[in-house]
Amino acid sequence: MKKVINSTNAPKAIGPYSQAIEANGTLYISGQLPVNVQTGQIPETIDEQVEQCFSNIGAILAEAGYGFENVVKSVVLLDDLANFAAMNAIYGKYYTEKMPARVCYQVCKLPMGAKVEIETTAVK
Repeated sequence: MKKVINSTNAPKAIGPYSQAIEANGTLYISGQLPVNVQTGQIPETIDEQVEQCFSNIGAILAEAGYGFENVVKSVVLLDDLANFAAMNAIYGKYYTEKMPARVCYQVCKLPMGAKVEIETTAVK
């Protein structure tokens, strides 16, 4: 059975999808844009945007009773691979042991003009 997860501490979905779905002990978090839930704005720098993505992911994980230690896979979308090192440095603050599997792609454009979007899968 699937359960819809919605956190008021993360931005609402901007389309016909859920923030996250939990099914059979696995949490599938939709790609998180770096939108500040209080202001609805996206920060300017890649560092601020990556931090905001992780803040949003953390809020959804917590809402579902998971933590970053439960993350098994990340999909990172960047609008410019020149930002890979900056993203990677911040990413490494959240995953220090038993790092999840990850893939990173450069895409031509992200919603709302974002520089980064991160999709996350976690398992209990």
